[in-house]
Amino acid sequence: MTPLTSATNAGSTRRSSASIVALCFVIIVYDGYDLVVYGATVPSLLAYEPWQLTAGQIGAIGSYALVGMLLGALLSGWLASRVGARAIVLGSLISFSVIMGLTALAPNPEVFGLLRFLGGLGLGGVVPTVIALTVEYSPPSRRQFNNALMYSGYSVGGMLSALAALALLPENSFRIMYALGLLPLVTIVPLAWRYLPESAAFLAGKGRIIEARALADKFGIDLPAPSATTSNGNMASLVTGPRRIPLLLLVVASFCGLLLVYGVNTWLPNIMRQSGYSLGSSLSFLLVLNLGAIVGALAASRAADRFGSKPVTVTSFLLAVVAILALGTGLPVSAAMAVVAVAGLGTVGTQILVNGYVATYFGENERTAALGLSLGLGRVGAIVGPILGGWIASSALGVEWNFYAFAAFAALGCLAVALVSRSAASTPHPSSTVPATSQLTASASSERL
Repeated sequence: MTPLTSATNAGSTRRSSASIVALCFVIIVYDGYDLVVYGATVPSLLAYEPWQLTAGQIGAIGSYALVGMLLGALLSGWLASRVGARAIVLGSLISFSVIMGLTALAPNPEVFGLLRFLGGLGLGGVVPTVIALTVEYSPPSRRQFNNALMYSGYSVGGMLSALAALALLPENSFRIMYALGLLPLVTIVPLAWRYLPESAAFLAGKGRIIEARALADKFGIDLPAPSATTSNGNMASLVTGPRRIPLLLLVVASFCGLLLVYGVNTWLPNIMRQSGYSLGSSLSFLLVLNLGAIVGALAASRAADRFGSKPVTVTSFLLAVVAILALGTGLPVSAAMAVVAVAGLGTVGTQILVNGYVATYFGENERTAALGLSLGLGRVGAIVGPILGGWIASSALGVEWNFYAFAAFAALGCLAVALVSRSAASTPHPSSTVPATSQLTASASSERL
């Protein structure tokens, strides 16, 4: 192969890998919008006289989508070894888009809450699957960064939700915000159907070596050896295997991270209004929170690729503790905006780092199942977050207790990550991965036999 041909192929591989990151990014943008939209519409829902919702009911409804996401994430981890990542992503995309459109037509709070739960099933299936695909098709030196770049789409979706609320809610019903959730059907679904590849490791594990090899050659990745793709790839083996303690600690970290993400995104506008800021400023805080998450997570993930996930994730959780406590001190608007940006890194950004830590700690054959478990069981925290905020809002406790509670869970997440073993127990032995070209020879020989 000439140097020119080699350089051309390398450039083609980089572009192909970037296309997967871009597709998954847009998918997560819609995922983020569909989740954060609820927090952006909380003030409008509270003010909607026909439903007469209380703060406690708002918190409960906010948790319904997260219960669905819990089940959806666990289901995706179970289905990953059976149907593959591509089918999970496409099915989840279509389901949550259609259900968002139906949510805009909900006649009462009961139907509204049920539809939020059903939509959560699809939303939960998307996240661990696109993380696993992004990491699988990324160069090892860029896995954390590509994952953060892709998952920053969640914060972009949150920003779009805040911007749409600022532009539409003063003159329109909250229903228009949910109707916008139909957009994936005519935007990203056709592109994903055409360009999103199947997991090469999944294909190899199913004996579809020729297809797996073609993808490996196209994207410049190595395939696991056949024995590595067919063992220890299910949830039961992870729960009972030698990495059960690190997995448990990462589940706790995910619990705390998701509690912060959904608790803060759901209640931040209302908390800041109770703290004396205007409605416009309160919605702007939601925008700044997600902007800080994007910038902070990208910088932190680059550091994680260089220095390791553990120290960077611990530091990010500590920043969340400091920033959340600082918000309870009655800062001027400009200073509060800066602190909220740091809190964006400490909440949404930290969860991105936790996801990347799980994806790189476990091997190709375990990755989707491990992410399904950490994100699925961690969704209990996502459920608790909005309920916790609603309970504090409806109690006699002062608004400052929101900050105390969320900071305490950030500290717990920090401790959990600090206790994770540094041992790369899941890193496969060199013989367990085989370059695509080597597999070509080995497979050809076996086929001749």
